[in-house]
Amino acid sequence: MGDALDLIVITGMSGAGKTVAMQSFEDMGYFCIDNMPPSLMPKFWELVKESGKLTKIALVIDLRSHVFFDELLDVVNNLDNTSFVTTRILYLESSDKKLVSRYKETRRSHPLAPDGRLIEGIREERRLLQDIRTRAQKIIDTTELKPKELREQIMQTFGDQSDHQFTVQVYSFGFKYGLPIDADIVMDVRFLPNPFYIETLRPLNGMDQPVYDYVMKQPETEQFYRKLMDLLYVCLPGYKKEGKQSLVIAIGCTGGQHRSIAIAERAGRDIAALGYPVKMYHRDHERRKREAKIND
Repeated sequence: MGDALDLIVITGMSGAGKTVAMQSFEDMGYFCIDNMPPSLMPKFWELVKESGKLTKIALVIDLRSHVFFDELLDVVNNLDNTSFVTTRILYLESSDKKLVSRYKETRRSHPLAPDGRLIEGIREERRLLQDIRTRAQKIIDTTELKPKELREQIMQTFGDQSDHQFTVQVYSFGFKYGLPIDADIVMDVRFLPNPFYIETLRPLNGMDQPVYDYVMKQPETEQFYRKLMDLLYVCLPGYKKEGKQSLVIAIGCTGGQHRSIAIAERAGRDIAALGYPVKMYHRDHERRKREAKIND
């Protein structure tokens, strides 16, 4: 059957940070399920066993559907006694005062006090969750934690180093095909001399040595590149310190064929030399070939 399924049960007080926790597990590659009806759980586990594709699942259990809470706990208890699943429980809690404050900020009603006093709902929820709290392998009090700090604790406890390793994505693109929507930093290199206007270089791209050399020998290229790297020397450690999972740096020229690729290639190598994992991607460098085939 293979390795046991890693199941994380995320539970605890409403307003204590379960949404942040679920997002953290998603970033670590877990398949996350929020408040699945208990009647669907047995069928879901059968599908998981048959497919063999899911190895890490995070399941959020709370009292939004408190009528089914005991039934859902029975399902988890049964899973806990099989060789197929290794179950760990993460319990999030916070002080009554902080929970009241958070609910007032969001203007949401408490699941156990939709029409009553908020503090009474919080206290009743704490009572109902006491049994599962005693079973938890990890209890985190989020009273004084910022979302970033909660995320860090979860990753330190449940994640492998590779799960939360800061990576840099460097890719080239052509402005004529639109700006990349996922970029954190966009650099425009259309001011550099364009190899497109040199007949022998036009059919090539920035990964070809003649184009790369042409772009790099321009005086303005070197001046620009030094300033770009000075910026990244400052930004990269800061982004990593702030807990960002990845940084996307997009380098753009007119068509995404020559200048942007050359600069992106050099930047990717130099960033990797600083010790950061780097992924390279040239968004539009094959577009010219595709367009040529369409026009034939």
